[in-house]
Amino acid sequence: MPKAGSNDKLFFYGTGRRKSSIARVRLVEGTGKITINNKDIDEFFGIETLKLIVRQPLVLTNTASKYDVICSVKGGGFTGQAGAIRHGIARALNEANSEYRPVLKSNGFLTRDPRMKERKKYGLKKARKAPQFSKR
Repeated sequence: MPKAGSNDKLFFYGTGRRKSSIARVRLVEGTGKITINNKDIDEFFGIETLKLIVRQPLVLTNTASKYDVICSVKGGGFTGQAGAIRHGIARALNEANSEYRPVLKSNGFLTRDPRMKERKKYGLKKARKAPQFSKR
């Protein structure tokens, strides 16, 4: 269901998650500008592969120049944040037009990556690393 913003432009909303990163994504009809945490994508991500990951759902559905992406992301590292933004964009595109669903689903952009950091257990130094064993 599209929502109307403060300037009466329709936007589509999607939440993306990966590892401990959470991205809130809004797709607004525009020229293809991507803004992350009030910064341009080139300013936010220094590595070209992360920018490529973020743009994948838009390129796949041929909507890269149709929508502006405005998102806020927090938690995790750069790779997790890029994955979370990709997930959010894919969900928002699915909301915008349900015809994109088979393409997005077949490429795995609508699937939440379940891999998380394992919790530390008592008696161990990390999640699985045990203290050094000594016989005496």
